[in-house]
Amino acid sequence: MRDAITNVVSLASAHRGRGKAMGQRALAPLLTSFAQHRRQEGDVFWLKENAELLSILAASGRGVPEAALAVYQPFYDRIDTRLVFFPQYYRFFMSIALSLEALGFRGGKSALMAQWLVREGWADAEISDMQRAEARYLIEMAGAEPEHVDAGLDGRLHRFLSRATTFAVPNRRAAYELTHIVFYLSRYGQIDPKLPQAAARSLANAGTLAFLEQNLDLLAEVCVALHYARLPIPEGWLAWLRQDAAAIKVVAGAQGEDDYHTYFVCHWLFATLGLPSFDQIYYAGAMMFQPTPVVQSPLRGMSQALLALEGARSDDWAAMRKVCVAGLSDGAHEVLCAAEAAVDGFDAFFADFARARQFEDVARARELDDVARAREAEAIG
Repeated sequence: MRDAITNVVSLASAHRGRGKAMGQRALAPLLTSFAQHRRQEGDVFWLKENAELLSILAASGRGVPEAALAVYQPFYDRIDTRLVFFPQYYRFFMSIALSLEALGFRGGKSALMAQWLVREGWADAEISDMQRAEARYLIEMAGAEPEHVDAGLDGRLHRFLSRATTFAVPNRRAAYELTHIVFYLSRYGQIDPKLPQAAARSLANAGTLAFLEQNLDLLAEVCVALHYARLPIPEGWLAWLRQDAAAIKVVAGAQGEDDYHTYFVCHWLFATLGLPSFDQIYYAGAMMFQPTPVVQSPLRGMSQALLALEGARSDDWAAMRKVCVAGLSDGAHEVLCAAEAAVDGFDAFFADFARARQFEDVARARELDDVARAREAEAIG
């Protein structure tokens, strides 16, 4: 791993040059591969992959040649009838329609689809606030209005975003919900989401944990969310993302599970910041994105060391560092040092990660319980 850089860069000015370096000529084979050669058109995996690719291209702010998009015209022509038959996948259908229209398709199908969804009440079938936020975003972007206004939704989302301790321990589902909520509230960077101040620490925690886990995919999403939230991106994070994303290999003729999502999200970030992106050689037929070699994470060793300390555990990183690094391999230790150097305030992350105060609360409760039991036994005797 290259040495992390301690500087933090504000990338607000880069917004004006989003995605200018995207290689347009490369996009036609990339789109053809995903539209015709990886999955059966219309199945849920096809919907997911193509919705992600198209939404990233649309959000990056760079035009896509009309000829490259033509491969989706037959699907777009019947997307409304597909929606009616498979309404459980409405978020994929709406995302694809909105992205294609943002990239130049004419037909206005997303507006009609959104009106149908509102009439049928499909957004009311969602059970999580993140999915409700996504449904609201999709419907509003299509020019419709939800049938029922959930006045408390933003408040609940802000409470979730503001609980920084949630994102200082491994919980990938919560971390991805954090980033996606920022995407929806910011309309993928079109407006300032006006996040509560505490959300900045939540994003910092999620990004630091992703760096320690060596989770390229999640860290790239956190960086996009930071940019959309008008917050600075640590340069050390960006340097690592650029290095490891460049190591993802595009392999022609191969099929199977691959690391396409990590590749897409990294290049979404690069395009958003005006950096070179989507500029490799792609193949119009089957191809895979081969992941980079896994580097050992220090998280397990750190957690085991802290757990063993029990009541002697502290949330003071300076006091705990020696204990946490004692059993780490050279590679894991290198990752930890890079994570420390990449951000200002690693000690703030560690204070949440250590869970020392929670242990103190449990120990105090045990003491009170022991006292109560002793008094009860004394009374009975």
